[in-house]
Amino acid sequence: MSVDNDGTEEPGWDVDPEDEQGAAVVAALGRQLKAWREAAGMRVADFGARIQYGEDQVRKVEAGKRIPRPEYLERADDVLGAGGKITAMRADLEQVRYPKRIRVLANLEARAVEIGTYNNHNIHGLLQTEEYAAALFAMRRPAYSPDEMDRILAARMARRSIFDRSPGPALSFVQEAVTLRRPIGGTMVLRRQLERLLEVAQLPNVEFQVMPTDVEDHAGMGGLIEVLKFEDGSAVGRSDGAFYGRPVSEPKQLRILELRYGIIRAQALTPPKSRAFIEELLGET
Repeated sequence: MSVDNDGTEEPGWDVDPEDEQGAAVVAALGRQLKAWREAAGMRVADFGARIQYGEDQVRKVEAGKRIPRPEYLERADDVLGAGGKITAMRADLEQVRYPKRIRVLANLEARAVEIGTYNNHNIHGLLQTEEYAAALFAMRRPAYSPDEMDRILAARMARRSIFDRSPGPALSFVQEAVTLRRPIGGTMVLRRQLERLLEVAQLPNVEFQVMPTDVEDHAGMGGLIEVLKFEDGSAVGRSDGAFYGRPVSEPKQLRILELRYGIIRAQALTPPKSRAFIEELLGET
């Protein structure tokens, strides 16, 4: 966790000014926290000292300019004697603590009963270890601020809860072989990432395949493809090489993505051979 110059902890993340819904939730939460503090007869400085956060940071939270971390609410609840009423605000906080675009994707993944993806530049976000994801984000130019890094990394890790769903969605991943060889973050980070892939590949609802580099006929040369299907029969998909990269939901457009993805899966190694491929890479790494 990052700290202020005075050594106290920062309470959370800056509010995205373009996220109107999120900003409204954070503003309402800030007003409630301020009301609780004032009702307890505590000054901002005294309250901040009690919960180990700087005075300026407390003011930002109460003004709706900062999204507080869950532990901020827990400490406030304890110090103000709220009996769990402040801690209960975490449910609202969970809805807005991550960037809007990531929340939209996470909500789609949470609703999906089937997800199919092809990735050619890096390992799919749902499969990434925290170390791998952190190293990947660190490469971004212009660079993320420490606050942004912290927030998007937490968001990516939160998405992995999809593997804990019961019953779980049907998941299929096709990874370009080069994504499994590129040592993002260094050799040890790559080793742990490969080990994670083997763990996930053993799950009964997961099909994991590798697309070899030496194939001559490849339906995925247009880039990333992702298709999510939902219980009501609807679906959404996107591809770098189709429809200008925009998400699509029209049946005619989805059929094109499904056609390409189906051919990619047929051209890739089978799941057993893909697991053997990863095991061989581990032996070489």
